[in-house]
Amino acid sequence: MESITLSLFLLLAVVVSGWLSRLSPVSVPVPLVQIALGAVIALTTGAAVDLKPDVFFLLFLPPLLFYDGWKIPKEGLFRDKGTILQLALGLVVFTVLGVGLLIHWLIPEMPLGVAFALAAIISPTDPIAVSAIATRVPIPKRLMHILEGEALLNDASGLVCMRFAVAAVLTGSFSLVDAVGTFAWLAVGGIAIGIGVTWVITRAKNFIARRIGEDTGSQVLISLLIPFGAYLLAEHFHCSGILAAVAAGLTMSYAEQSGQALPETRVRRNAVWDTIQFTANGVIFVLLGEQLPSIAARAAQVVHLTGHDDPLWLIAYVVTINVALIVLRFAWVWVALRFTLFRAARKGEPVQKPSLRLIAATSLAGVRGAITLAGVLTIPFVLSDGTAFPARTLVIFLAAAVIVVSLLLASVGLPFLLKDLKLPPEPKAQAEEDEARLEAAKAAIIAIEQFHKALGLGPRETDLYADAGARVLDFYRRRVENQALHGENTAHLRKIEEIERKLRLTGIRAERDTFYHLSRSRALSDETMRKLVREADLVEARLTGV
Repeated sequence: MESITLSLFLLLAVVVSGWLSRLSPVSVPVPLVQIALGAVIALTTGAAVDLKPDVFFLLFLPPLLFYDGWKIPKEGLFRDKGTILQLALGLVVFTVLGVGLLIHWLIPEMPLGVAFALAAIISPTDPIAVSAIATRVPIPKRLMHILEGEALLNDASGLVCMRFAVAAVLTGSFSLVDAVGTFAWLAVGGIAIGIGVTWVITRAKNFIARRIGEDTGSQVLISLLIPFGAYLLAEHFHCSGILAAVAAGLTMSYAEQSGQALPETRVRRNAVWDTIQFTANGVIFVLLGEQLPSIAARAAQVVHLTGHDDPLWLIAYVVTINVALIVLRFAWVWVALRFTLFRAARKGEPVQKPSLRLIAATSLAGVRGAITLAGVLTIPFVLSDGTAFPARTLVIFLAAAVIVVSLLLASVGLPFLLKDLKLPPEPKAQAEEDEARLEAAKAAIIAIEQFHKALGLGPRETDLYADAGARVLDFYRRRVENQALHGENTAHLRKIEEIERKLRLTGIRAERDTFYHLSRSRALSDETMRKLVREADLVEARLTGV
C-alpha cells in the first residue's frame, strides 16, 4: 500500500510541476521543478523509492528511447550521421580520457580506474533531458536533431566504457582488444535484435489484421510491448538493450510508412504514447529529486575521502568537472566542425561557417540525466576480494551533482546563447511539403475521377455523384492551382490561407461550444456529442499542427 501511495505522489508531482513551471515569472525548465518536487517529497514524507538500476532501466528507458527513435526525423539523422557519430563515439572516449585524468588529479585518493568509471558514466548526454530542456528553450531544429541523435547513440559507448573501467578496478587488468570486441558485439547485436524484433512483430500483426481485421486496442498494446521485447531479448544475449530499443523505434518509423494501420489506430496510438512520454519523463526527474537528499546527506561522510575536511571542496570538484565537460565538448565540436567544413570544401560543396555562439550552445546543451544516475548506481559495493569498492559513495555524489548542475547551466545559458542567433535558412522543408501536397492533390483528382467512372450508376444517381464529385474536385484543383503560384503570389496566397485557417478555427471552436451546450441541455446525447467533438478536435489538431 505504501508503494502505491508513493507512486501516486510521483504522478501528482509530475502534474503539479507543469503548473509551477508555467506560473514561474522566469523560464524554469520542468525537469528542474520536478527534481525539486521529488526532493520535497523525500524530505516531507521521509520515504523515497529504492531505485534499483535494473528495474529502472527496464521500466523507463525502453519505451522512452523507442519513442525517441520512432519520432526523430530520419532525414536529419542520416544527413548529419557523421557529426552524430563523432559526438556519440569519439567525444565519449575523448571525455572519458580527459575528465578521468582530471578527476584523478583533483582527487588523488580516488584510484585511476574509478576516476575513469565516473568519467564514463557522466560522458553520455541524456535524450530525455535534452527533450525536456527543448520544451522551454528554442533550440534550432537541426541542432536539436543532432543532439537527439547523439543522445540516442552515446549511451551504449558510455556504459561500455564504464563497464570496462569497473572491470579493471575489480580485476586489476584491462584488455583493449576485449573492450573493442565487446563494444562491437553490444552495438551490432543490439541494433540487429531491435530491427529483427520490430520487423517480425509488425509483419505478424499486419498479416493477422488482414485476415481477421484490425483491433485498435490490440494494435496500441503491441506497440507498447515491442520496446520491452527488444530490450529483454538483447539483454538476454548480453547485447545493448538501449541500442535495441532505439533500433526498434527507428524500424517502427519505417514500418509505419506502409500505412496499413487504421486512422483511428494511429490517432489513439499517438495519444497513448504522448501520455507515456510525458508521464515517464516527469517521473524520472521526480525520482532523481527523491534520491538527492540521501545523496547530499552523505556529503559530510564522503568529504574525508578527498583528503579534505571542508565540504565546500565537493562543490569545487563538481564545478570543475562540469567546466571540464563543457570545455572538452567545445573543443571536440570545434575541431570536428573544422574537419567537416574542410571535407565539404574539398568536394566543392558550399559551406557556411557557424558562429562560435552556436558551437557554445552545442557544448552547453550536452546535459546529463537519468541514464547517468541509473548507470552510476550499478557500480558494485565490493571488489572481488570482498573489500569495499573504492570511493563508491563519492562517485555517486559527484555524478548526481553533475546532473543537476548541467541542467541548471543549460537552462540559464542556452536562452542567452540562442537569443537572436541567425541561422542559415532551410527552405528545403517547405519546398518538399509544397511538392508533396501538389502530388497528393493530383493523385486524389485521378482517383476520384476513376472511382466515378467505375460506379456504373443510373442517370439519377450519376447526377448526384457528379454534383458531389464536383465539390470535392474543386477543392483539389484549387490546391493544384495554388501550388503552381510563385513569388509574390505565393506570399499573398499564404496570407490568405493563414486568415482562412484562423476563421476556420474560430468556427470549429464555436461548433464545439454548441455541441457542449446542446449536451448540457439534454438536446444531444452524450454519444453523439463525443463523436461530434472528436471530429472537431481532429480538424482543429490538423489546422494547428498539433
